[in-house]
Amino acid sequence: QVQLVESGGGLVQAGASLTVSCVASGRTISSSAMGWFRQAPGKDREFVAALGRSATYYADSVKGRFTISRDNSKNTVYLQMNSLKPEDTAVYYCAAAYNGRYTTSARPNDYPYWGQGTQVTVSS
Repeated sequence: QVQLVESGGGLVQAGASLTVSCVASGRTISSSAMGWFRQAPGKDREFVAALGRSATYYADSVKGRFTISRDNSKNTVYLQMNSLKPEDTAVYYCAAAYNGRYTTSARPNDYPYWGQGTQVTVSS
C-alpha cells in the first residue's frame, strides 16, 4: 500500500519562495515517476511538474520558477517554488505512478496514488 503525505505549505507574500515535500511510504520513490498537481478553488486540478528517472517536465505557467526533485534516501519528492505569484495559490498534491515506466506525464489519470494535499497561499 502506497501512502503519500505532503507538507510544507503555508502563507507567503508574492515573490517569496517555498518548498513543499512529499514523503512516500510502502514503496520507494526511486521506482516511480512522480508528479505535482494543484487545484485552486473553483478550478480543475492542473498539472504542475513531473519527474521521471531523471527527466523533468513543467507546466508553462511554472517553468523557470519551480523545480521538482527527489531524495531517494529520504523517500521524499520536493517542489521548490520561487518567485511565487498570487495565481499560484492552490492546494498542492503529490502523485505517484508506480507503473513500471518513468513517463513524465501531465495527465492525472496516469497517477493512481495521491496525497491529501497541502495548502499554498500567496498574498499580493
